[in-house]
Amino acid sequence: MRKNQRTIQKPVEFDGIGLFGGQKGHLRISAAPANAGLAFIRTDLPGRPRLPVNPDTVMSKFRRSAVAAEGAEIETTEHLLSAVGGLEIDNLEIELDASEVPNADGSSLPFVQLLRGAGIAEQPEPKQAHVIREPIFVSEGEASIVALPSESGLTVSYTMNYPGTPLGQQHYTVEMNEESYQKCISPARTFCLEAEAEALIAQGLGKGANYQNTVVMGRDGPIQNTLRFPDEAVRHKILDLLGDLTTLGRGLRAHVMAVKSGHTTNIKLVKKIAASFDDAGQLPPRPSGTLLDVREIAKILPHRYPFLLIDKVIELDGYRRAVGIKNVSYNEPFFQGHFPGQPIMPGVLQIEAMAQLAGVLLMRKSENQSKVAVLLSLDGVKLRKSVVPGDQLRIEVETIRVKPRTGEVFARATVEGSVVAEANMKFMLMDGGE
Repeated sequence: MRKNQRTIQKPVEFDGIGLFGGQKGHLRISAAPANAGLAFIRTDLPGRPRLPVNPDTVMSKFRRSAVAAEGAEIETTEHLLSAVGGLEIDNLEIELDASEVPNADGSSLPFVQLLRGAGIAEQPEPKQAHVIREPIFVSEGEASIVALPSESGLTVSYTMNYPGTPLGQQHYTVEMNEESYQKCISPARTFCLEAEAEALIAQGLGKGANYQNTVVMGRDGPIQNTLRFPDEAVRHKILDLLGDLTTLGRGLRAHVMAVKSGHTTNIKLVKKIAASFDDAGQLPPRPSGTLLDVREIAKILPHRYPFLLIDKVIELDGYRRAVGIKNVSYNEPFFQGHFPGQPIMPGVLQIEAMAQLAGVLLMRKSENQSKVAVLLSLDGVKLRKSVVPGDQLRIEVETIRVKPRTGEVFARATVEGSVVAEANMKFMLMDGGE
């Protein structure tokens, strides 16, 4: 992440039509002083209302984002703001004589080229950033998105799934910087299924869309078009997500992981992140508690009931350490057959619970997002005390080393402060398709 704020050296202009409304619009983008932030100005309305871009003004609309202030609104802001965020530009005034940002080619690449052509100027003021120190999570239906602590800048992972269509399941992770954004994300164009395109037209939307600026997926693939990437769709999802994250008005140090997320959940995350910090961008101290509940854990691990053996994660220290809880209930299915007259939790399941928490820790690294941690070997295993119904297992795992294909951790489980199990564990990190 850059140390200082940035703007552009000279004004640039762009003409086009809105993707949804089909209205012609003229953009003029010019420099703004340090700490001014981003702002739209509606030049077609009386008084030229100013719409600052921040978590209070951003809102989601059907398949697009918008900014609203002073009784005015500007729609479909995400592609332009994505380019601004991808180039790490902090301060701009964006004049527009329409209610919708004109579309380019369905991607943000033309906006990237426009802004780079204007020249990017560093400003003397330091760049402000939100540093995520504990998970911030949003879920709605099948969509979920979480911001996790990161040791570096911004990493974004996205998983989408359109079963029974040429899009299928796609996953992509990118460590965001100016080069990776321009090369890997900015060329990806907006997309929809053929049936969705027909529904949009029936609603009077998509008036500025065509088969060139929108990838319309038919039964056999893109209609009258060629993909720029085999996984162009998921890359565009990341493009949109970065555009929404740019409305934070600050840099972001986090690993953002999204599953089937759209503008609604993206913006809910933006508002939740903003609400978590004070005006100076500092995270106020909070009492200890649940960081990841069982639903969030299930987004990371492939295990499901009755074999998901972690109830919650209560501590995370980067990629180095994690603490989880397993509440041992008399209703556990294994108690029906394992010493039913005097129930005891099988030792192998204590080891499995420790291994699952280790998997949560190892899978947090960006390069491991699409992999599965498979237990390879155990060493120094000790089962010191029986675990019975009513006990609460406190599990701690610490990373020993992580390589591209393997990971090693030390794990310990305690009940009321007494060690009940411990082991050194080695995992093979396998691609999901292996």
